[in-house]
Amino acid sequence: MRIGVPKEIKTHEYRVGMIPASVHEAVRHGHEVLVQAGAGAAIGYPDTAYRAAGATILPDAASVFEAAELIVKVKEPQPEEIARLRPDQVLFTYLHLAADKPQAEGLVRSGVTAIAYETVTDRNGRLPLLAPMSEVAGRMSIHVGAHCLEKEQDGEGILLGGVPGVPAAKVVVLGGGVSGTNAARVAMGMEAQVTVIDRSLARLQELDLLFGARIQTLFATTDAIESAVADADLVIGAVLVPGAAAPKLVSRAVVGQMRPGAVIVDIAIDQGGCCETSHPTTHNSPTYLAEGVVHYCVANMPGAVARTAAAALNNATLPAILAIADRGWRRALREDAHLADGLNVHASAITHPAVARDLGLAPLPLERALAAA
Repeated sequence: MRIGVPKEIKTHEYRVGMIPASVHEAVRHGHEVLVQAGAGAAIGYPDTAYRAAGATILPDAASVFEAAELIVKVKEPQPEEIARLRPDQVLFTYLHLAADKPQAEGLVRSGVTAIAYETVTDRNGRLPLLAPMSEVAGRMSIHVGAHCLEKEQDGEGILLGGVPGVPAAKVVVLGGGVSGTNAARVAMGMEAQVTVIDRSLARLQELDLLFGARIQTLFATTDAIESAVADADLVIGAVLVPGAAAPKLVSRAVVGQMRPGAVIVDIAIDQGGCCETSHPTTHNSPTYLAEGVVHYCVANMPGAVARTAAAALNNATLPAILAIADRGWRRALREDAHLADGLNVHASAITHPAVARDLGLAPLPLERALAAA
């Protein structure tokens, strides 16, 4: 199969769909990998490294899209990329369609078959291709949150861990999944006061066994969320409903009750955000004030640590890339129901039920999408 790896064009996105080590594996499997010139140069993967791995370097994105059967990216395709997609291609990348109707409509019009990293599952119901970036975003959220609490960033002017005689900041993490757990871990390491709120009592019990008295856990009721958020210095929104838009757990009224200069880092912004006051930002302009509270809502947070993030992502996505390339997408998805959960668009229709529901569309049943042409 001809696998295409274009350079990412989202603002300040330096990750790359396949690093040289992944290209080498694909070439060893007998595939041709076409990499856009400079695709990995910003994070220390020059074209020479790709050539040494067996890739063919093409001069521009148009050449890659025109020649490739399978397009492997990191972030959702931008409008100029969607315009290059066609019905005989497979796109494998993060999509987050439930919160992005224009992108969904563009992919449907293109006729492309689109498989989303974020809805691929495993036998335990987890999201293995989302997990590496959730780990990165969770850990980053505390670093950026601590920075945003500084006075020159319009924050409260407090140190996350405090000092002897001065209390540490109060950090509230909404969601005890991969992102939330990593956020809590880093916040505890910086000696903040940490509270994790989740709707799963079993998950709260796991966190209690993992971290003990170093954190407080709360069951997710409206009263618990509102009370904890209103008193927090830093709120991490780490809520995830696979494939669906994030629920709005924090109202504008509750944000208005927070102290001026408090901070919200909404990791869930890829799925629309879990606060009513959240809207996507970029690394160029990552924060804004709403109700006197600093909001950090960058939709591609891991792009700031792109070399680490790209390597972590490739560790997770490479087996799936090889399965699709080795067997063809239909056979690969028929033989792996968990990979099949990643199918979001096919034959000019939305195939993932949760995505279709949030977009107000009727889904194309998976069995029909996987039927032989």
